[in-house]
Amino acid sequence: MNSILTPMLALVVWSLLVWVWMYATRIPAMQAGKVDPQSAAHPGALNVLPSRVRAVADNYNHLMEQPTIFYALIVYLHLTHQGDALNIDLAWSYVGLRIVHSLIQNTANIVPLRFLIFTISTLALFVLAGRAVLAVL
Repeated sequence: MNSILTPMLALVVWSLLVWVWMYATRIPAMQAGKVDPQSAAHPGALNVLPSRVRAVADNYNHLMEQPTIFYALIVYLHLTHQGDALNIDLAWSYVGLRIVHSLIQNTANIVPLRFLIFTISTLALFVLAGRAVLAVL
């Protein structure tokens, strides 16, 4: 747990769990709504599904967006031997906040709360990146 890479692994595993969650909700909803799977070939075709089902898919997409910066940054920190305790704590904070963000979006989907958690997680990412830049100077 004291490796800068471990939080990255945790976020990968969480993303895969959200993928399972997405299909565990999407497939039954498509079956119940008699949605032809081929119609999913076009963007927006699954907008007919209930909001709670679409929220999980939206969250999965979110986990493929900003976290890519996190993954690259963690690899950089590891390769430059910047995996100190503060960076590890910041990385775990980012992962924990992204998990909370997912849980909010995939359940109650309270947008202002979700945005607050997203903003705080982004600040953790900014601090990680800032510390990496300072180490170069």
